[in-house]
Amino acid sequence: MSKDKYVAYVSTYTNGNKDKYGIRIYDVDIEKGRMEEKGHVKITNSSYITISHNQKFLYAITDFGAESYRILPDGDLEVVNEGSINGMRGCYLSTDYEDKYLFVGGYHDGKITVLRLREDGGIGEITDEIYHKGLGSIAERNFRPHINCVKMTRDNKYLCAADLGMDHINVYRVDHMNGKLRQIDIIRSEQESAPRHLKFSQDGNYLYIVHELKNYIDVYTYQEINGNPEFEKIQTISTLNNYHAGGSAASALNISADFKYLVSSNAGDNSAVLYKIDQTDGKLTKILCLPISGDYPKDANLFPDNRHLVSLNHETNTMTFFKVDLEKGLLIMNGKEIKVPQPNCIIFHKLAK
Repeated sequence: MSKDKYVAYVSTYTNGNKDKYGIRIYDVDIEKGRMEEKGHVKITNSSYITISHNQKFLYAITDFGAESYRILPDGDLEVVNEGSINGMRGCYLSTDYEDKYLFVGGYHDGKITVLRLREDGGIGEITDEIYHKGLGSIAERNFRPHINCVKMTRDNKYLCAADLGMDHINVYRVDHMNGKLRQIDIIRSEQESAPRHLKFSQDGNYLYIVHELKNYIDVYTYQEINGNPEFEKIQTISTLNNYHAGGSAASALNISADFKYLVSSNAGDNSAVLYKIDQTDGKLTKILCLPISGDYPKDANLFPDNRHLVSLNHETNTMTFFKVDLEKGLLIMNGKEIKVPQPNCIIFHKLAK
């Protein structure tokens, strides 16, 4: 039995809700695969959250830019400060591996904002602003830049920005002294595939990109050669079952706590999909793709024990819970759903002993 204690942070939208609590904090029962709300934070439209690599601070998107919180010993959150991003509301944020900078991706204005982080975890001044430019294919949303994810390579040298509107990943060299970005590479996806989120393997040698509109994940190798990043595609794998008729959008992308499994989800199909990560070559093998008993799973994640899964169902305002049988490839409903308005993102956090 695990003696580690966890909390889970769930970010939500608050537009149109009487409830103004955009972040909810849950005690996590690892053995039972359940969560119980223990607190909440008043914040507008906290569409995405991230935790610093030193595990001391949580950063959240808000209508006003980004907000910083100190993570207390019991998992509660204490406001540090708020920082403007000098633009439209962001949709994603992350820190570099030294927690010196906060990167915010803008879906609405196609902008990357770089902000300096203070030693106390607070958000400092803007050090760079990059607008993506260009026209994509004139279809649905894919006609102008929409930055949906910004993530550093694990060697802390390059920032990868997924542009869902332009169907590519821009790669920037990061100047850690002055917080400036310089584009040096581009990873091109298929037209109208809409790269949505990206994650790196534990050793940093593999990059996973989920594509919203064409429902697949690309796997790339990553290495630095002669001072430049090199990405090579080695696999494309669907997020759907072979019999699915279409009309779905891939959404989530999470890697398990032990880096052995990868989770995605499909809106429309309303399913969660689970893959095993080959530890030698980084490739994915699909274990299951099954219904999550809700509409529009914006996020889905394995519990830290890999024996349970939670789905955040944006349109039905619920979280649904499942036992996971990795051997048989099954999801088994695990108790009642939990009501939560427009859930968008979940992070499990292990409390310090």
